[in-house]
Amino acid sequence: MVQSVVHIALVVKEYDEAIDFYTKKLHFTLVEDTYQPEQDKRWVVVAPPGSLGTTILLARASKPEQEQFIGNQSGGRVFLFLGTDDFWRDYKDMVSKGIDFVREPKEQPYGIVAVFQDLYGNLWDLVQFKDEHPMTKRIQ
Repeated sequence: MVQSVVHIALVVKEYDEAIDFYTKKLHFTLVEDTYQPEQDKRWVVVAPPGSLGTTILLARASKPEQEQFIGNQSGGRVFLFLGTDDFWRDYKDMVSKGIDFVREPKEQPYGIVAVFQDLYGNLWDLVQFKDEHPMTKRIQ
């Protein structure tokens, strides 16, 4: 049996500002942006550069109960984990683009990590795993 997590939905305030953040500040690829007239919404999918795995579905909040979760989909915990093959390259680039790091880089037994916020305040880990870590093979 082969299965995979294909998309993770991220509730956003507005499609275009979210696309702008992910593509220009994080260098994500815009995989799809398709209008769905029957639901009057867009199907917007982004992916980290070079990634062939899980993508992020940017889902605009369409109801008041969804709006309250923008920027806090995980109750204030780190929500998403962006793996990289070169931590310092990406960290410096993100800082130069004004990305807000709420926890500075730190060496851990599994690699180097820092926590940043996206445009709405969701927390992300930027992480480079050590060569011997099982996740390293999945990122490369």
